[in-house]
Amino acid sequence: MSLGVIGGLGPMATAYFMQRVIEMTDAVSDQEHLQMIIYNCPNIPDRTSYILDNTKENPVPYIMDIANKLREQQVECIAMPCITAHHFKELIEEQCKIPIVDVVYDTVRMIKDKGIKNIGIMSTDGTIKSKIFQHEIEKQGLELVLPDDVHQKMVMNLIYEDVKKGVTPSIDNFNIVKEHLISKGAQIVVLGCTELSVIKRDFDLGEGICDCLDVLAIQSIIRCNKEIKSDYKDIIKPISK
Repeated sequence: MSLGVIGGLGPMATAYFMQRVIEMTDAVSDQEHLQMIIYNCPNIPDRTSYILDNTKENPVPYIMDIANKLREQQVECIAMPCITAHHFKELIEEQCKIPIVDVVYDTVRMIKDKGIKNIGIMSTDGTIKSKIFQHEIEKQGLELVLPDDVHQKMVMNLIYEDVKKGVTPSIDNFNIVKEHLISKGAQIVVLGCTELSVIKRDFDLGEGICDCLDVLAIQSIIRCNKEIKSDYKDIIKPISK
């Protein structure tokens, strides 16, 4: 069974996703690891830019082209290591006829299963405007906590001015946003952008963090009939009181 990956959104997050799939798979030989077919296509237009302004170039035709190639290569399912791109998930899935791992649903479900009610989200402006987290959190009967405008600008700077530009991110700014969400009642803070996952790769972000990229890796492994290492079976840990 093969996993198809629509990558390059951005490139560093795609590389880290592949790393996490390998690290999390319970395998004792090369042959026991998951086969992945990865398209690293950073030429795909920015998802947030299009969601905020539909006169910008539409990324969907580019994503669809890759999805159709993966269908021809007979992958079992598709992972998109870009949370904002999940705004287009249903459209892409309907056209390519291959299931796409729903990281938004899986993240919220896994958090709910831990008895957590209030979920803070750090994500792009595009993800917030698309309301993919808002709709799923409401559907599952939980409460959403979003940054105010000042702190959301800090999140966008971490994503676009730091990680995407290859600049060492400001961990102080990250912690400011995290504490802001906790002060508003968040019991856990979701890294709802895979560029933020890269920050988690390089820094200790402390307790109460749920990384969507880790959820995506876990669910991709499971859906391709591989086992998860025991160390990664409980990744949802709320902020302790």
